[in-house]
Amino acid sequence: MLWFRAPEKVYIKKGCLPVALDELGTVMGKKRAFIVTDSFLYGAGFTKPITDKLDSMGIVHTTFFDVAPDPTLASAQAGAAQMHSFRPDVIIAVGGGSAMDAAKIMWVLYEHPDADFKDMAMRFIDIRKRVYTFPKMGEKAYFVAVPTSAGTGSEVTPFAVITDQEDGCKYPLADYELLPNMAIIDTDMHMTAPKGLTAASGIDAVTHALEAYASVMATDYTDGLALKALKTIFEYLPRAYDNGNDVEAREKMANAATMAGMAFANAFLGISHSLAHKLGAYHHIAHGIANALVICDVMRYNASEQPVKMGTFSQYDHPHTLARYAEIADHLGLGGKTDSEKLEKLIAAVEKLKARIGIKKTIKDYGVSEEDFLATLDEMTEAAFDDQCTGANPRYPLMSELKQMYMNAYYGGTFTEVAMPGADTAKKPAKRVSKAKAETAPANESVSAAPKARGRKPKNAGTEPAPKKRGRAKKQ
Repeated sequence: MLWFRAPEKVYIKKGCLPVALDELGTVMGKKRAFIVTDSFLYGAGFTKPITDKLDSMGIVHTTFFDVAPDPTLASAQAGAAQMHSFRPDVIIAVGGGSAMDAAKIMWVLYEHPDADFKDMAMRFIDIRKRVYTFPKMGEKAYFVAVPTSAGTGSEVTPFAVITDQEDGCKYPLADYELLPNMAIIDTDMHMTAPKGLTAASGIDAVTHALEAYASVMATDYTDGLALKALKTIFEYLPRAYDNGNDVEAREKMANAATMAGMAFANAFLGISHSLAHKLGAYHHIAHGIANALVICDVMRYNASEQPVKMGTFSQYDHPHTLARYAEIADHLGLGGKTDSEKLEKLIAAVEKLKARIGIKKTIKDYGVSEEDFLATLDEMTEAAFDDQCTGANPRYPLMSELKQMYMNAYYGGTFTEVAMPGADTAKKPAKRVSKAKAETAPANESVSAAPKARGRKPKNAGTEPAPKKRGRAKKQ
């Protein structure tokens, strides 16, 4: 059995915020509202339309605005402590992914103060079949999400990430109990987003849709949302970037980001996000930008029809990601006669969109020194391999492959397959290769004439020295 889950209520349209909030008083009878946002949005007056409406309904409210861009457990605990004192029956999260994540964690701590974060953060492949049963949410407070940027999709997803400030450990929580009860997508809350945020959040939504469509857990339901989101973003993101006052472009982008969020809330993501999560954690590159730096290499990597390792899920019975990317290219009208041609046109279109909205080409371009990058490379690689998003990727990665993609993203490069020893080499003697030929082989390519020899030593090997073994890269 598969599934599709979304918030109970999703309200859309410019100006819908006060109308949607009216339900809290007139239908649900809520009395006490706890608003969670960051200091910038609070200072800029983003919560005022909300508090004005609450005041008109006689709903008592308070606001917690000490949410950092990378929210910590200490911040969430401080907010939860205020919740326990204030005793809200509705929580309203206002902002981007950070405010949403922090509010969700506060919600957990408010409803279940004894919850164990390590248990809740346990890895899984099927979110419905977990060793740990997530506590029931919503018994004390109803959760409302109001996004102020078009990208994260957090208003419709069951995910939250919080960082333990003591040891730097990130706790990624994922369970449909964390799904907001109500999402309000009002374009009025998006109109003042600066160009940089518009670009970073917009390209984040692109990667959400691309990865959801390629995921081993994709379904017809998530496919339709992902394709519509991509079509909309390619058309309207440049307009929203050029002119923040373009109401139609802002509204289309707001809807596209939420649709992409619904897609990956059910199909999940892949290694672009695994890589991006760690790139952001170690080098403080904005999440959307981090995804933009790796997504094209990831697409080329995923498109292999004979991967070394394939993603695992019951419905994913053979590698077919190349065909999936070709379907996206067809939907976008990019042309191409073969699936491979369509893939290259899709990658070119993504690269063109990135350039159009001012996204730089490499990690190095964002001010990360080579020394710092190389010093953290192995740790980032191992952490990315262990990321929750890795499991739904259509191609299960080797750590050496993740490392190569990081290096390509830093220096500028394109992923090239490294030939791995196959079953046909197990019983055949290895051919020798000249030292000169071996030394001139590209770093990311193998010399096909020198596969690793396996099994017994060939009888005709005589006293010849054994060829150099070429096997898997050591675990980083």
